[in-house]
Amino acid sequence: MKFRFLIFVILVLSACKNNPEPAEETDNAQSFFLGTYTDGESEGIYLYDLKADGILALNKLMAKSENPSFLAMDKNRTHLLAVNELDSGTIESFKIYPDSLAFVSRSATGGAHPCFVSISADGYVLAANYTGGNVGLLKLKDDDKLSELLFVQQHTGSSIKEQQKSPHAHAAWFVPESNEIIAVDLGTDELWLSQLENNQLTPSSPDRLPMETGAGPRHLTIHPNSKWFYVVNELNSTVTLVERDETGKYKALISVSTLPEGYSESSYCADIHISSDGQFVYASNRGHNSIGVFSVNNENGLLTPIGHESTHGDWPRNFALSPEEDFLLVANQRSNNIASFKRDKTTGLLEFVSEIKAPSPACILFK
Repeated sequence: MKFRFLIFVILVLSACKNNPEPAEETDNAQSFFLGTYTDGESEGIYLYDLKADGILALNKLMAKSENPSFLAMDKNRTHLLAVNELDSGTIESFKIYPDSLAFVSRSATGGAHPCFVSISADGYVLAANYTGGNVGLLKLKDDDKLSELLFVQQHTGSSIKEQQKSPHAHAAWFVPESNEIIAVDLGTDELWLSQLENNQLTPSSPDRLPMETGAGPRHLTIHPNSKWFYVVNELNSTVTLVERDETGKYKALISVSTLPEGYSESSYCADIHISSDGQFVYASNRGHNSIGVFSVNNENGLLTPIGHESTHGDWPRNFALSPEEDFLLVANQRSNNIASFKRDKTTGLLEFVSEIKAPSPACILFK
């Protein structure tokens, strides 16, 4: 009897050794949401995992949604917002659960083809409507639902290139530690400046900051000192340094190319991000299909190009730094894949690790 019991114990211990708990393999994985275009195989918003070694894995479809091309999360990371980039633009809110997204509400954005959404610490929401040429203001309410449209900031004007015959609001940002709003308009070559007051956007004085004619400003990223802003320009493939002085006035200073010297083929910038230490800026090039890497001068904010890394795919749209900023992930829209890169925090440079198929990827947002 004792011999049988001993054999049983040995078998149990052996089974445990050969079949470790799954949690031991996934504890270090970081999950991220993927926004997509649903004109092909995609069904909506997906969840992927970035493992500790940089390998990517599909988790599951989290929510069916039409053209959820850009995502944002509230400060508590309990709610996900997704624009629906359609003729009649809408934005959806979801409650985030460990293994699912629960649809809560949907509201109009005030214009056609919303392509960007951001949310403030107190729940105000900005949606940039590309074709509508305007910015819609909403709010995420205490009952988890989105408010109806509170205000629409309509842009006017045009510029010199074919893509600039009318205004095209491409992004809208809340400036940290203030009530200021910066909207980036690709069509008018301007940053639109306003204040959030009484549930509306009140024009600042001045209310616009011109960029270089034909530049096509698209997105921006803000230095941790909140003094330097870096605007990525889609149509002339540059990054412009914008400085905010002590009085709150903005001034466009100098632009640098996102492309290697001598490159002359068509290319269009898409996205831009800065490391949390303020030392490095990254910008994506669609056409050249690369991430441009820049170092930041701590004295004056000027950028110096230090490298270009192939995105291992076609048409890199949005990209994101992982929470610990040891990896950078790129959504390659036309080649239907996501690529991961190991990031050297000292040099800022990137090294390709892996890639995974993804249907029409457009936006990466870590949980």
